[in-house]
Amino acid sequence: MEHALNDLLKFVQIGARLDLKALAVEHVLGLTGTPEGLEAICNNPALLVSLISLLDDTSIPIAKDASLCLVNIAAQEKGANELIKVDLEQSCPPLQRPPEDIVRQCLTHIFNKDSKLADQCCMILSNLSRPSHLIEEIINVIEKSGKSFDELIEVFTRIEFNKNARFHYLGPVLSNLSQSQRVRRYILDKEKCVIQRLLPFTDYKDSLIRRGGIVGTLKNCCFESEFHDWLLSDDVDILPRLLLPLAGPEEFDDADTDKLPLDLQYLPEDKLREDDPDIRTILLEALTQLCSKKVNRELIRSKNTYLILRELHKWETDKKALLACENLVDILIRTEDEIMEDNLKELQVPNDLATKFDKFNSEL
Repeated sequence: MEHALNDLLKFVQIGARLDLKALAVEHVLGLTGTPEGLEAICNNPALLVSLISLLDDTSIPIAKDASLCLVNIAAQEKGANELIKVDLEQSCPPLQRPPEDIVRQCLTHIFNKDSKLADQCCMILSNLSRPSHLIEEIINVIEKSGKSFDELIEVFTRIEFNKNARFHYLGPVLSNLSQSQRVRRYILDKEKCVIQRLLPFTDYKDSLIRRGGIVGTLKNCCFESEFHDWLLSDDVDILPRLLLPLAGPEEFDDADTDKLPLDLQYLPEDKLREDDPDIRTILLEALTQLCSKKVNRELIRSKNTYLILRELHKWETDKKALLACENLVDILIRTEDEIMEDNLKELQVPNDLATKFDKFNSEL
């Protein structure tokens, strides 16, 4: 296969004859659908650089096929590593100009209002940022690219930014990158109002990818305990945004309803819960993070959160989501006298119990 790829290489590049280039790229795309093909392509730096170059090919069909090749390559951790680490100058075919690195290439298309590859480049960036050890490097490239996270959020939140693209996969990009404290601190900057612009997408019906990406981003931000008071305050009001996707059409008496956040009062009869169990689990885990301090637990209880969780627990069938729900309920139904700890994150769990809990969770 290595010899075959080397034979194809002269056609998989800018300037090759159009018909032969189209066939060669199509063949490479087929190879990315097999483990053996992906392995061979990842071991061919010159081919990787040529595919990155073809993102700028004047033929849109060829550029799209090249982008789909890169989506598939980046989906594997080894492929993501090779695409980020490849030496562009050394591996560039003779007489060809080295392309920009793949992250900058993706950003160029994402910020180009007329690009027909913006969505594919969002998918590439989403896959590249999945391995945790590549996240900081990708953030560095973004910060040095001349573009800011402010602009990236602007593209994501403006649905009509590019008539050729939907930008749903920027959701997972933000979720992946928000594993870094640098990105979390940017999203949680009280002067920028970033997180307020992301909150409406927790219930975005048109795309599970966008919805899941933002819920993951919010959960990551909830690991920053010092911001919990602000997140739960009227300035952000994150609680109803996390609870609303978990709520169903159940009716409650007026006394219970009045205690709920306004957005959860008198929901319509056709109100549906979030249908993806992974997203439900992430929402519950985010809420659990917000319960770390006593003052916030009391606020969350006062909003009748237990009522929503009780009905969710009756309805839920996914084991992982059930466990997440039970963990959260277990905190909220206890009195503070029973908990006897202001900050649960400071609670020391004995090693033998931690091991037992981990094993129990894994079995579930």
